Amino acid sequence: MPIRPPGKREPEARKKFVWARLWKERYAFLLLLPGLVYFIVYKYVPMLGNIIAFQDYSPFTGFLNSEWVGLKHFAKIFKDQEVIRVLWNTLFLSFLQIAIAFPVPILFSLMLNELRNERFKRVIQSIIYLPHFLSWVVVIGIVTIFLKTEGLVNKLLHLLFGMEAISFLQEPGWFLPLIVLEGIWKEAGWGTIIFLAALAGVNPSLYEAAIVDGASRWRQIWHITLPAIRGTIVILLILRLGHVLDSGFEQIFLMLNPFTMKVGNVLDTYVYFKGIQQADFSFGTAVGLFKGIVGLVLIVLANRLAKKFGEEGVF
Repeated sequence: MPIRPPGKREPEARKKFVWARLWKERYAFLLLLPGLVYFIVYKYVPMLGNIIAFQDYSPFTGFLNSEWVGLKHFAKIFKDQEVIRVLWNTLFLSFLQIAIAFPVPILFSLMLNELRNERFKRVIQSIIYLPHFLSWVVVIGIVTIFLKTEGLVNKLLHLLFGMEAISFLQEPGWFLPLIVLEGIWKEAGWGTIIFLAALAGVNPSLYEAAIVDGASRWRQIWHITLPAIRGTIVILLILRLGHVLDSGFEQIFLMLNPFTMKVGNVLDTYVYFKGIQQADFSFGTAVGLFKGIVGLVLIVLANRLAKKFGEEGVF
């Protein structure tokens, strides 16, 4: 017999209703337990450590005895020229990733959706999303082997065009293009799965009606396929904006060297160098907290803007 809500009954009855509902669906909540424990232990509990952003923290005195300095470290963010340069590097790299890398899975999904040979379609899909399962250490290792001065790419350029060896890994001008291309190669195939899943829900009769009306393949893509994944595009774009200051520590850190430090040092690596290597824990935490606040604000604003234009948004 279904449990009915108590309506406007006294609080005691409402409390009993809540407990009865929890007990009835106890197995569903039990499935949620591992995920809840993970987020509490690894996401929410570490947030308590952000308190040191408002202190001159010292490991020897601890949280309770470190001197409170208020917003001193946050003010330092906008006064330090190094931070300004690092912030610019981060924003420029994020812009490139959104403008160039973000549309690639959309294009892949549109092309794969047009394939009629299902076996060939599955093979291509498997090939492009397999790099997602490689760690960044492996990816950067492959890139280094191919692009080093005596690597395969330079040998081919010399053999085919007689060109001198190019220092791809040491030239600052090659750093950002390599970062974007590596991200596309590794993650574009995985993102394609999301858009293909959205396209799987499109009613085939829409395409049949468009064919009857004389619509070309381009018209079908523009008026049926793209609108079908528009909501998914908006949601993923909103989530991506939340990570606009998060350029990916592991990839950048493995690609950095003294020659590319000026253009490649981003907030993630700067926090590591400043907070861990130089033991400036409070300033490093302040930069990380600032990054998180900016991401939260961008998500909220982008979500409201999406709803204003008639999309569902994230929340």
